[in-house]
Amino acid sequence: MFFGQNREQLRQFFIDTWHKYQAQLPLESLEQIVAGVIAQHPEYHVFLEKTGAALGRDYLPELDETNPFLHMGMHIALSEQLASNRPAGITELYQRLVAKHHDSHEVEHRMAECLGEALWRAQRDGKEPDEQVYLECLQRL
Repeated sequence: MFFGQNREQLRQFFIDTWHKYQAQLPLESLEQIVAGVIAQHPEYHVFLEKTGAALGRDYLPELDETNPFLHMGMHIALSEQLASNRPAGITELYQRLVAKHHDSHEVEHRMAECLGEALWRAQRDGKEPDEQVYLECLQRL
């Protein structure tokens, strides 16, 4: 399964997957995950239907813009982490948070904030993400 090597290829994968899903074509495993995340975000469907503008567009946080591809990508990353329980203990933390908040989608949004912080710190410091610091952030939710 080819997911992509650059921003435009990754975005095209989202677009192609959504089109396959809408056409009720068979989806591979990763496409099923991506389509499920896209389905949970109807506010982003317009970006997947207007493909020309979506492929090269910059989304600027300083203009209060959310990058739909980054947002959905965070959900996919969390899905992979939960499926593999990596970092160790994340699945149990997720289950406790869902039991506490009763909204798995909102829990994922909160978790994505911790993930984003961990990734930002790793990039800033030129290191691998610190799984312990990430888990500590999740435990505070």
